[in-house]
Amino acid sequence: MKIDLTDTTSSKINKALVKGRRAIGTPAVGMVLTLVIVTDEENAYDALKAANDASREHPSRKLVVIKRVSRSPRDRTKSRLDAEVRVGTDAGTGETVVLRLYGEVVNHAQSVVLPLLLPDAPTVVWWPVDAPLDPAQDPLGALGQRRVTDTYAAEQPVHELEARAASYSPGDTDLSWTRITPWRSMLAAALDQVTCDVTSVEVEGEEFNPSCELLAMWLADRLDVPVRRTLSAGPGLTGVRLESTCGPIVLDRADGTLATLSIQGQPDRAVALKRRETSELIAEELRRLDPDDTYAAALRFGVDRLGEPADQMTAPAPEAAATKTAAPAAKKTAAKKAPAKKAPAKKAPAKKAAAK
Repeated sequence: MKIDLTDTTSSKINKALVKGRRAIGTPAVGMVLTLVIVTDEENAYDALKAANDASREHPSRKLVVIKRVSRSPRDRTKSRLDAEVRVGTDAGTGETVVLRLYGEVVNHAQSVVLPLLLPDAPTVVWWPVDAPLDPAQDPLGALGQRRVTDTYAAEQPVHELEARAASYSPGDTDLSWTRITPWRSMLAAALDQVTCDVTSVEVEGEEFNPSCELLAMWLADRLDVPVRRTLSAGPGLTGVRLESTCGPIVLDRADGTLATLSIQGQPDRAVALKRRETSELIAEELRRLDPDDTYAAALRFGVDRLGEPADQMTAPAPEAAATKTAAPAAKKTAAKKAPAKKAPAKKAPAKKAAAK
């Protein structure tokens, strides 16, 4: 069932949701969270389709916020809110409200969304494209316990990772990190089968794929060894090679579907590492609402430190670095200020007593 509302308000949208539930015979609300999707008109269909598929595992109220661009200065001064309310089979499992904002109300989207959130239920905010540099400080992002971005959709993914590291807040996550969950699980299981020490790592993947950088930073942070990032034709992440004292451990996926795990002294094994759809990634992120400390540690490791020798990978603490820098300067300053000490005057030799 679909209900179209033109030039409406949040109050009228809530009434339309109640009316739609009664019309289809399900007055009770059986949803576990609110998913706020902030996108543009071009990507709204794909994002909503992925959210509807994920709602089979996580019944939710989906609020799609589309900020329409006004073409003339006159239109920018006019505020208007159009809504499309979907319940029943048209909304997946749960309810869907598509909000189109015009004019000045674009800058106050949080005031429109806040009355539509499910009471006493967590809120997750997802930006499929054009995510803010600091999601936690964004007015819509401040409404959510979790904030999901996708660095892969950025024009410069590596620079985007640096911005994410600088502005990270507990609750932030990225679909580029979610994409490497099977890789991390497989590599951890492979290392559990050997008792050797890893000496170096090489991560191979296509250019402008932030999942490769995130996997490399995770390995460098956890293993404390130099990790090198190399390029391939793709698709996506194509291989990881770990050099160890017992021989190489290689996880290779050339076709984006099936991978081969090779461990020295063991037969090669075929491993299913299929590239997953966006709906699967969103469903995985909705399974946990607590901060992802592992993602935070990998993100803060820093892309610029990949490939450094192991003895240079541990950066000094800021306090220690400041002390080391300030100490020589303090000595020089003290040397300039302290007056030079005069050499003690030599005592004149005592005169011999007069002869008796």
